Amino acid sequence: MSQINDNPKNSSNEPSADSAVVLKYDLLIKGGTCLITDHQKLDPLGSVSTSDVIRLESVDIAIKNGLIIKISSSISEPAHRTIDARGLHVLPGVIDSQVHFREPGLTHKEDLETGTKAAILGGVTSVFEMPNTNPATTTKELFADKLQRAQGRAHANYAFFIGASHDNIAEIAELETLPHCSGVKIFMGSSTGSLLVEDDDSLEKILRQGHRRVIVHSEDEMRLRERKHIATESADVHDHPVWRDVESAVLSTKRLLHLSKKTNRKIHVLHVSTGEEMEILRAAKNEYLNTSNKNHISVEVLPQHLTLYAPDCYDKLGSYAQQNPPIREKRHLDRIWQGLLDGTVDVIGSDHAPHSREEKDRPYPSSPSGVPGVQTLVPLMLNHIHEGRLSLEKFAELVCLNPCKIFGVKNKGQLREGFDADITLVDLKKKKTIDNSWIASRCGWTPFHGMQVTGWVTHTIVNGHLVMENDEILTAPKGRGVNFKETHE
Repeated sequence: MSQINDNPKNSSNEPSADSAVVLKYDLLIKGGTCLITDHQKLDPLGSVSTSDVIRLESVDIAIKNGLIIKISSSISEPAHRTIDARGLHVLPGVIDSQVHFREPGLTHKEDLETGTKAAILGGVTSVFEMPNTNPATTTKELFADKLQRAQGRAHANYAFFIGASHDNIAEIAELETLPHCSGVKIFMGSSTGSLLVEDDDSLEKILRQGHRRVIVHSEDEMRLRERKHIATESADVHDHPVWRDVESAVLSTKRLLHLSKKTNRKIHVLHVSTGEEMEILRAAKNEYLNTSNKNHISVEVLPQHLTLYAPDCYDKLGSYAQQNPPIREKRHLDRIWQGLLDGTVDVIGSDHAPHSREEKDRPYPSSPSGVPGVQTLVPLMLNHIHEGRLSLEKFAELVCLNPCKIFGVKNKGQLREGFDADITLVDLKKKKTIDNSWIASRCGWTPFHGMQVTGWVTHTIVNGHLVMENDEILTAPKGRGVNFKETHE
C-alpha cells in the first residue's frame, strides 16, 4: 500500500529555496496533451452527447490558489512546482459518483480516509458517497455527522447522498438541498444495509418530494424475495445472476420509468447490468430527446459489467465477483458496451463496495455482495481505451463532464480557466499489473488482481495540490466538500 511521502523525489520540478524569483503560480503543467471542453458547443438544454465537445490540445495549465487561472499554448512564468507532462494526457479530475466508504458503522471494511486514499491513487479527485452506512444517512443530523467525519480526513473531494426511506419522505425536499448533498438515493431492491423502498406508493411519494435528480438501485424486491430460495438451496455463487435474474432488473426499471414519467421527476438508473434494460432505457430516453426534458433519464454503468462476465468470473473469483446487481453472461456485457457507445449510457461509476476477506469467504449466499473499485476504475477504462473499445474523449465525457451536468456540480469537470484545479494525468502507454499490494482500501483486495493493463494514472491534483505522483501519496488530506447548483451552500 502506498504511503504519504512529504518529501518526494519525483519528476515535478521545484525552484530552490534560495531562489529570488517571484513565483507567479503554485503549480504549472507543461507539455501535456489536454482534454479541453469547448463549452460554446454544449447544448443549451444541457445535452453532453455531442462528439466534438471535448478535444485534445497541447497546452500548458497554470494553477494558483486552487484554481486553474491560465491555459495557453506556452506559459513561461515561474511556478512553485512544475510538472513535465510531455507524453502524458491531462484530464479534468475524474469524478466517481457512486462509492460506499462504509463510515460510520462498518469501518472494518473501509472508512473515509482509506477510501479517499484509494481514490487519489486511482486518479479520482471527487467522490459521491452512498447512504447505506450504519446508521443510514437519512436525517439532517446524520448527514452533518458524515460531513464532520470527512473534514481533514478526506484525500479527495466529497459529497454525500441522502437515503430515502419510509420514515423520511416528508423531509426529502429539505434534505436534498443540504450543502454538499449530491442528491437522494432509493434502493428498490435490498442490498447491503437496511435502506429499502420496495412499493410503488412509497416510491411515488418520494418522487413527488423535491426536484433534484434521484438515483436508484433498480431491482424488484418482491421478485428477489420469491427467488431467494434458488441461492439458498444451491449454495453456489454461480447462481447469483439466476436468483437476481434479468427479470428482477427489468421489472423494477419499468416501474421506475413509469413513476418517473408520472411524477415528472428526473432519475439516474445505477449500475445497469442487462442488455434488456439498455434497450428499454434507450427507448425511454428517446421519448424525451426533442423536449426540454431531454436529460430526464440518465444511466450509469460499472467497469465490472464492462470487463467481467459469467460464468468465467465466478469460476475464477467465486464470491469475490459477487455484487448487486450481478455480473451476467457475455451477451449483457456486449449490449452494455453498445449502450455506452450509442449514448444511452451517461456515466461510469465504480460502485466501490468493499468487504473484508473474512466476509467474502463465507459460504454463498451468506457472503456479502460488493467489490472495491474506486482505485481501479481509471486503469481498467484506460486499458479498454488501449484495446480500442472507446476513445479517451468519450471516457472524459463519462467521468468528468457528464457527472457535473447530471448532478449540477459547480466549477468542476472541465479544464477551464476559473474552474477548480482538480486534474488527473495519465500515461496511455504505461504497462502495469494490478496487484492487491497496491490497493489502499482497508479490504486489501481487488477482483482485478493480476490483470495486466496498458494505461496508468501518473499524477492526481486535488484543489490545486499535487496529492499523488507515481503511486505515492504526497500530502496530508486536501479534499473539500463538493458544491452543487441546487443546494444551499
